[in-house]
Amino acid sequence: MTLSVAGSRLVDSSGTPVRLRGVGLGGWLNMENFITGYPANESAMRAAVREVLGDDRAELFFDRLLTSFFGAADASLLAGLGVNCVRIPVNYHHLESDDRPFEIVERGFRHLDRAIGMLAEHGVYTVIDLHALPGAQNQHWHSDNPTHIAAFWQHRHFQDRAVHLWEAVADRYRDNPWVAGYNPVNEPGDPGGQVVGPFYDRLVKAIRAVDPGHVLFLDGNTYSTDFSVFREVYPNTVFVCHDYALAGFAHGGPYPGFTRGEWVDRAQLERTFERRTVFQRETGTPIWVGEFGPVYTGDPETDRQRYQILRDQLEIFDAHGAGWSLWTYKDVGLQGLVCAGEPYLSRFGAFIAKKKRLGADRWGSTMEEAADELAPLHRLMETEFPTWAPYPWGARYQVDDLVRHILIAQALLPEYAGLLRGCSDEELTALADSFALDRCTRRQPLLDLIAENLRADPTVTGGTPR
Repeated sequence: MTLSVAGSRLVDSSGTPVRLRGVGLGGWLNMENFITGYPANESAMRAAVREVLGDDRAELFFDRLLTSFFGAADASLLAGLGVNCVRIPVNYHHLESDDRPFEIVERGFRHLDRAIGMLAEHGVYTVIDLHALPGAQNQHWHSDNPTHIAAFWQHRHFQDRAVHLWEAVADRYRDNPWVAGYNPVNEPGDPGGQVVGPFYDRLVKAIRAVDPGHVLFLDGNTYSTDFSVFREVYPNTVFVCHDYALAGFAHGGPYPGFTRGEWVDRAQLERTFERRTVFQRETGTPIWVGEFGPVYTGDPETDRQRYQILRDQLEIFDAHGAGWSLWTYKDVGLQGLVCAGEPYLSRFGAFIAKKKRLGADRWGSTMEEAADELAPLHRLMETEFPTWAPYPWGARYQVDDLVRHILIAQALLPEYAGLLRGCSDEELTALADSFALDRCTRRQPLLDLIAENLRADPTVTGGTPR
């Protein structure tokens, strides 16, 4: 049943309130290094794998991986937990090629169509999230950015392509009631904040001209934390915040306790949430937390604290009537509700451990890896450039991004791809199938926590299955 915004709530076509609560399908149509175990950014990884396997066999491997990663059993599991929404991140490369801009790739929709249809069978809505835009809309790997420059905001060409792509997506799904809406720009990072607002004005107008009915889910600037860029409240729009807890990061401290000099407890979590949702509450628009969720370590006591962070956040969201989308559904062990199995983990396990030792993945880094080697560089930057505070997160993070998450990560690419050298077609298929649900292990305490929360407040868990 088609959703729309009515004041501070979403409602279905009968006027019944719907609070969207579910998960993000990270690492699938927009692959991420910590989710499937590769280094650097998706396009660079795919290029390295193609160099080893050739075009045809690389296509065999990646298409099988996408097929196995999300199937009917996954849709059934999520519906069984009680979720009513799945946010699907998409890389623009599926729908458009850099060497043929403005030409929509019809075949690129096949997996997205499949997922939307399977979830609809269970009465579960989807939000289509463009996670990687042409030119990269933010400074990090998850926008498929091989650099630290968000060129999307510097070149009108990239913006034109994004508008054209969204016109095609909106035209395709305009009559699909199980698509809850469109999340056109994940975590924009416009350093000056001068381009993103006018771009949203233009994009909203273009999408509405094609599809006037679907809800728009718009992220604030600076990774969905700054809503001052919006010059008006667009009709039928949800303004999306992301709400990662400081203590829940890989470098997080005890909970409750200090993380990087800041005390984090439940009261601090609620203050942060309230600060990040001031715009929504002042404008009387729905609150939806598009991403949040802690990282797990394997240490029982630390993970117990991480589950408590999540439990506290969910209770805070419930108290404020906020919808949410937990990051993320499936990965190789850092955050997922379920985690990939064999033979992928055996083949890539040592490599994933090496990445962890080097802190090559931003999302899994404690910022202390290779400390002896990097400490002199950090001291040099702090001494020579004490006022340097680059966008978005400052000097310490910028140095780590440039050295660990770009330089070291890119140096690791040939090693990752080389682990596929000599694999037969059958072996490639088996590696891809390691991400099928029946090969995965389930993070049962996390699954139980999510199901318990949804059962405690079962208000409108979805629509009527087809």
